[in-house]
Amino acid sequence: MKADFMFTSESVTEGHPDKLCDQISDAVVDHILQRDPCSRVIAECAVSTAIVFIAARFSTNASIDFANIARQVINQVGYVEHSFTAKTCSILTSLKELPVEESDVFDERCLSDEEIERIPVRNQVTVFGYACDQTPALMPLPIWLAHRLARRLTSVRLQKLLPYLSPDGKTQVGVEYRDRRPYRIHSITLIAGQSRPSTSGGPDLKRLEQDLREMVIHPILQDEKITTDDRTRIFVNPDGPFIVGGPSVHSGLTGRKNAIDTYGEYSRHSGAALSGKDPMRIDRVGAYIARYAAKNVVAAGLARECEVQLSYSIGLSRPVSVQVETFGTGTLPDARIAQLLESHVDFRIAGIMKQFNLRYLPSLIKGGFYKRLAVYGHVGRMDIGLPWEVTDKIGALKD
Repeated sequence: MKADFMFTSESVTEGHPDKLCDQISDAVVDHILQRDPCSRVIAECAVSTAIVFIAARFSTNASIDFANIARQVINQVGYVEHSFTAKTCSILTSLKELPVEESDVFDERCLSDEEIERIPVRNQVTVFGYACDQTPALMPLPIWLAHRLARRLTSVRLQKLLPYLSPDGKTQVGVEYRDRRPYRIHSITLIAGQSRPSTSGGPDLKRLEQDLREMVIHPILQDEKITTDDRTRIFVNPDGPFIVGGPSVHSGLTGRKNAIDTYGEYSRHSGAALSGKDPMRIDRVGAYIARYAAKNVVAAGLARECEVQLSYSIGLSRPVSVQVETFGTGTLPDARIAQLLESHVDFRIAGIMKQFNLRYLPSLIKGGFYKRLAVYGHVGRMDIGLPWEVTDKIGALKD
């Protein structure tokens, strides 16, 4: 295990084609669960120049206008002009409506422990959750900063501080580590789409770099303990002007940004897409309970960093394996921490849904719930009251 190294993580804004697809897929999940919490759905999306393709399998008592949902998301993201807009893009669908299964129709909030035990998972997966003490959110510093910079890119566009930006953008942050602790920021890269070229009133590259340093980078890093120094390399559109961006330039697909959705590759993830799936999918909600377990271990002071691995098999309600890795930072043996988690955290599918209220959050939160997860990370968020970010097991784990 290396002690000294440099690590980079990237994030993207909500106008990136892959994230546009994630948001459309999760907007479908929100729409269906708002009208019928017992619905089942898997929705996937692909976009390219002037085309949106939605493939979905679902069982529900609700009526769904997939095309209208997609157009609303495209408008909200900000694609309102040029070659890709909600008004002019073609939306194609491949839909398969399945019969509602009686076994799916239950209210987990009213189930007894025995009834929760009888509800099995229906797909197999190994999921990972991770936490460390590098940031207030107990997330790795590279992905934490990359997300903050990406959100700031969107913010300055929407607030019209830099109105010439387009919705598509990318960030990347490199952090130098010494003794596995963040030491300095090695590099920052921003790829910012422009709504028009410099020949048509847009900024030239020199002005763009100056604006982004002043309006994006400085406001984000000024309060960070680990910040830039005179050796930090900063790149702004290093390949030259990036005009408009989005689906008119490169295609997108649901579930293609799993590292951005989780830990920026600093820790493992399952590889399964998180967006576009209802809460009965253990490959989605299992990732949330694994993060919850790892975060509570770190918050309880049992380790400086912790990775929790859960393996699920079809037909069983509980994971067949719960493993913990603390990378030599644990105050207890890893096996003992795993035992504590199995005693104090409910890893069963219906137990997860019950604890996090996953079927009903879309109806309780204005504008939907899952669509908000589809950009800037499913974990480590401090701008949303995510139930898997709560550290309410500290006392139990310490005891």
